[in-house]
Amino acid sequence: MKNEIEAEEKDIHEIYIRKIFARNLKKIRGDRHMSQMDLASVAEISTNFVSEIENEKKWPSIETLAKLVKALGVEPYDLFSPEIMLKTNKAEMLKTKLSGLITTVVNESIDQNAIYVSETGKDKSKT
Repeated sequence: MKNEIEAEEKDIHEIYIRKIFARNLKKIRGDRHMSQMDLASVAEISTNFVSEIENEKKWPSIETLAKLVKALGVEPYDLFSPEIMLKTNKAEMLKTKLSGLITTVVNESIDQNAIYVSETGKDKSKT
């Protein structure tokens, strides 16, 4: 039983590390305005392999990790830092919230215009 729990904990840690690595690789690549093809070319690996790493399907060797670090101009720990991943998640959350607020404001404006049109017969948006 103890070995099963330890194995599960190991799997959870491995999944978490892979997730951090994949998200950080994608974020840092994006921050550098590099496509997957650009990064693959500079790191001398396949574009497909970059995609598989970013989608947590494959894991790079130490040699490939060194190539990625060099191509991105970062330190190895940058690819494993939870802080970078968390900043990405916060930015995505803010973007989603902002998009939702804008949609709400636009929809309310449309609704108010529809009410105005029904009451007055005039369209505010055309004045």
